[in-house]
Amino acid sequence: MSKVGIIMGSKSDLPVMQDAIDILKEFDIEVDVDIVSAHRTPDKLFDYGSNAHKRDIAVIIAGAGGAAHLPGMVASLSPLPVIGVPVKSRNSIDGWDSVLSILQMPGGVPVATVALDGAKNAGILAAQILGSSNKNILEKIIDYKENLKAKVHESAKNL
Repeated sequence: MSKVGIIMGSKSDLPVMQDAIDILKEFDIEVDVDIVSAHRTPDKLFDYGSNAHKRDIAVIIAGAGGAAHLPGMVASLSPLPVIGVPVKSRNSIDGWDSVLSILQMPGGVPVATVALDGAKNAGILAAQILGSSNKNILEKIIDYKENLKAKVHESAKNL
């Protein structure tokens, strides 16, 4: 089965990116987690982006803060769909620098972008991408969404 690659610019991004790891594991989707810094390890970035598809990775989730070049650079190198997670880091301008760096990609280099610190949604989106061609994953997504709906109905009842 295909894996989801989850990369981040530094270990300090892990508390945010853990949400993507957790939700994908909840869907029984294998994850491959690594630290790949666009600025400090450019050779590793080039290798990862150029070869992820050769390692049974089907979707890449890339989280980065500050200048947030990691998602876009990986997308420029990889034939795989890339989901960018802007991370509000200590050197961030309220996260807006990260959001805009990931969101404002040039034509031909798409990066799906989720909300600031929105790694859980990145994981769900990656699962939905895989679920478009895998019925087992699709059923888990359907069940997950039904559970969300049930929680809202239960909350409404308890008002």
